[in-house]
Amino acid sequence: AETINVLVENGGEMMQKAIAEQFTASTGIDVNFVVVPYQGVFDKLSAEIASGNSNYDVATIDVVWTAKFAPYVEDISGLFTDEVKSDMAPALLADAQFEGRYVGMPTWANAEIILYRKDLFEDPAEQTAFKEDYGYDLAPPANWQQWRDIAKFFTRDTNGDGEIDIWGTDVIGGTSEEWMSEVLQAGSPGVMLNEDGNVIVDNEAHRAALENYIAPHCIDHSAPANVNEISWGEAQNLFYQGKTAMMKFWAHAYRMVPEDSVVYGKVGAAPMMAGEAGIGVVPGPWYNVIPSTAAHKDAARQYVAFAFEHNALGIDSPLGLAAANSAYESYEDKPGYEHFKPLLETLAGPATKGRPLDVHYQEMVDEAFLPALQEALTCDADLDDVLANAKETLEDIVN
Repeated sequence: AETINVLVENGGEMMQKAIAEQFTASTGIDVNFVVVPYQGVFDKLSAEIASGNSNYDVATIDVVWTAKFAPYVEDISGLFTDEVKSDMAPALLADAQFEGRYVGMPTWANAEIILYRKDLFEDPAEQTAFKEDYGYDLAPPANWQQWRDIAKFFTRDTNGDGEIDIWGTDVIGGTSEEWMSEVLQAGSPGVMLNEDGNVIVDNEAHRAALENYIAPHCIDHSAPANVNEISWGEAQNLFYQGKTAMMKFWAHAYRMVPEDSVVYGKVGAAPMMAGEAGIGVVPGPWYNVIPSTAAHKDAARQYVAFAFEHNALGIDSPLGLAAANSAYESYEDKPGYEHFKPLLETLAGPATKGRPLDVHYQEMVDEAFLPALQEALTCDADLDDVLANAKETLEDIVN
């Protein structure tokens, strides 16, 4: 029997295992997963391209690598039927394309949504107190102002020792994706670059989003102060330890609350908040691509199409994600999957858009975008200067 080799990282194998078993049962084609660490996918595919060897028929890649690999993978536009296209969020469809051709089929997609403490939000005493303070009903925040109000409201010293022991939320200074999402919510046509590849990091939306993003730290003091030490892992731990009342976080975490956590069974999920342009995030999709060096291209195409069509089979894996709208919808009314509706709404948000598909993307983040955010989080920088400097650095990188 024919065998195809699929290059994946660990989570990607688990997401596609059930799909592969069903594919083999349907077609007789065996699927062999070559499992490597996250960075290993990039390194092995790069080495294969450089040498012209044919070890892999399919590779499951992070969207941030698309620009790098696009010239070396098959055009799979033929797999994008109207039915397939209508079954994915517009942002996922946009990120499947590079320079006018479809190069990858989404395998799963994640996005940050709002996770919050239901026990606090649904407490009648908290609801009464909040309404007295802010003049509207306590509910998961739908916009920037509500996010700030609720974060301030829940920041408190609960045991009277003079130290704050629960914060309304966190502010992440270790990665810049949450600022990126607010840039989109504010109506920017893109993050860092516009569609023509011009640097727009100093536009009004980037500035408004930066001001809003740092406010819980710099003005409201409704988040732990060590912002530059907080990245996603730390934010997740703070929430699981009951130290924050809400967080923006990748949707898969909803099902991953440890049983010994003080918030186990008390977590609610809501769509990402909206800015002037509506709900928007920078999603985190992964795509199946077929290297041009692949030895079994026909079988690989069959597998890539099958994996999308049977996308729901990945939901029972530990990460519990999919890419097809229909896959999420088939689970959204099942207990334990209450986060799927907010995730779908967020992925389809009017302002949701991918990162710039640029070969210099990581350099742009590391040398310009993240340093700008961290400088702003010192709370005494002139934001116009911060963005002007970031623009200069970005223009040096992309030109």
